[in-house]
Amino acid sequence: MRISEISRKTSETDIRLKLNIDGQGIGSIETGIGFFNHMLNLFTRHSAFDLELNAVGDLHVDFHHTVEDVGLCLGTAFRQAVGDKRGIRRYGFSSLPMDETLVNVSIDVSGRPHLNLINPMENRTVGDFPLDLLKVFFQAFSDRGGITAHTILITGSNPHHAAEAMFKGFARALREAVEKDSRVQGVPSTKGSLD
Repeated sequence: MRISEISRKTSETDIRLKLNIDGQGIGSIETGIGFFNHMLNLFTRHSAFDLELNAVGDLHVDFHHTVEDVGLCLGTAFRQAVGDKRGIRRYGFSSLPMDETLVNVSIDVSGRPHLNLINPMENRTVGDFPLDLLKVFFQAFSDRGGITAHTILITGSNPHHAAEAMFKGFARALREAVEKDSRVQGVPSTKGSLD
C-alpha cells in the first residue's frame, strides 16, 4: 500500500493528514471551510484515494492560508506515497463534463512541477469561497507533488459546476497517472528517473 502521513504546524495553520493512493475513495475531511470540504470529498471519491484530513487555520483572516497549506501538505503526501514511481502509468487524462461545464485535465507525474490553469471564472465566488483560491490550491499541490498539470475550463457558466469539474477531473487524471501498469518495467522514463 502506498500511504503517507503528514503533520504541519505554523502560526497560520495546523494540518494533519493521511493519504492512501491505493484506497477506495473514503474521506474524513475537515478544514473549517464548507465548500473546500465538499471539493476535497469529491477529489477523494473520484481519485479513489483514501484521505483523512484535519486542518485548523486562521479563517478569521481569510481562507487563503488554509487552502494553500492543505495543497502543500496533500502534494507532499502524494509525492511520498507515489515513491520511486516504478511501474506507474505516469500520465493521466480526464475530460470531465458537469452539466453545462467541461474541463480538460492532463497530468504528468514527472517530478517537474508546473501548473497551467485556465479558469475564466477565477474572479467569481461560490458562497463565500473565492474561485481564485482554486489556483492557489492546485499550484501548491503541483509544486509539492512534483507534477505537471494542465487544467482548462473549456466551457461553463455556473461557478460551482466549474470548481467541481476541476476537482473531479484533476482527481481522475491523478488516479490514472499513478495506476500500476504490468507492462511498465521500472520507471516510465527513457532517462531512468522521474525527478
